[in-house]
Amino acid sequence: MPYSNHHHDLADCQKMLGQLNEYVDGELSPDLCRELERHLDECPDCQVVYDTLTKTIILYRGLGESPGSLPEGVEVRLFRKLNLPS
Repeated sequence: MPYSNHHHDLADCQKMLGQLNEYVDGELSPDLCRELERHLDECPDCQVVYDTLTKTIILYRGLGESPGSLPEGVEVRLFRKLNLPS
């Protein structure tokens, strides 16, 4: 169950998570950075979201210009599952 051990007001978490992109991009004010960092230190649920976001960014940047190719048949199955023309 999500947020089962959650000890913060959900609205507070949503506010903090709404600032993550700016935080990761270095565009958040120092005061808001400290507030967000305090929240992340105290909230394991938000910490998971932050960790996932930063790992996703690292993986994306590691792809470079060419993301590579999918194994044979994966794209066709994916498009079929999403009801998209292949």
